[in-house]
Amino acid sequence: WRVRVAAGCGAAGAVAPRPWRCCCRRCGRPWGSRLFSLVCRPKSSVSFLTRPDRPNLAYHRLKGRNPGIIFLPGFNSNMNGQKAMALEDFCNSLGHAFIRFDYTGCGSSEGKFEECTIGKWRKDVLSVLDELADGPQILVGSSMGGWLMLHAAIARPDKVAALVGVAAAADHLVTTFKKLPIEAQKEIEEKGEWKFPTKYNEEGYYSLRYDFIKEAENHCVLNSPIPITCPIRLIHGMKDDDVPWQISMQVADRVLSKDVDVILRKTGQHRMSEKEDTKLLVNTVDDLIDKLATL
Repeated sequence: WRVRVAAGCGAAGAVAPRPWRCCCRRCGRPWGSRLFSLVCRPKSSVSFLTRPDRPNLAYHRLKGRNPGIIFLPGFNSNMNGQKAMALEDFCNSLGHAFIRFDYTGCGSSEGKFEECTIGKWRKDVLSVLDELADGPQILVGSSMGGWLMLHAAIARPDKVAALVGVAAAADHLVTTFKKLPIEAQKEIEEKGEWKFPTKYNEEGYYSLRYDFIKEAENHCVLNSPIPITCPIRLIHGMKDDDVPWQISMQVADRVLSKDVDVILRKTGQHRMSEKEDTKLLVNTVDDLIDKLATL
């Protein structure tokens, strides 16, 4: 597998198969521009995937040709983030199928967030793959979504054609917990709650149940080879203060696939939401679509 450092819209060296595109191929407007959105973005309507045994999932789907793209949000996030919308714009411009959705207990989906687990969210991803997606799919996982996309690729190898991780947080909550002093771990176990520090809400922490962490241990993937053989692209910001970029390197090392690129963005932060970050993501997906067309 290969590593490249991206300092701008393009990537260093001859790894990139062709020049990076920064504009819509249909209208020529820059990705993320207001005019692009007004012209190219379809009217968004939320639908619900009805499941008799689990909470209904909110989703938005564009029908189109394969490979389809499915966006997997991060922890406590939803389907309306900048990366998801940029990918929807892109897929609409090319006529490719696209799905974005909310996990159980998140966004517009049913269920209680505090009752969720990694295992339940894994089942959400598989429900979307099984019930909403037709044909081969490229999964784009952001942060925790990058962890879940690995599980989906293991469970549905015939349906997952490629993976793109953005600050993939494989095993991150579990490894972070285990790095705490033993006394702190015991205190969390006794209280049944872990106030996980974050800068993404007013409280300054996410309240996680101790049971959530114990259940998440059952879904760790970095302790052994990961049986995934499809093309994988792992984008990570080197200024990520939440999920170390070394985790993407570990994922690259553990997967069985030989077609793996790690793209380190020198100035990138965790959310990778700057304009240049979005261009890099869209162009990475674009290149994978071209690659799959030749396989």
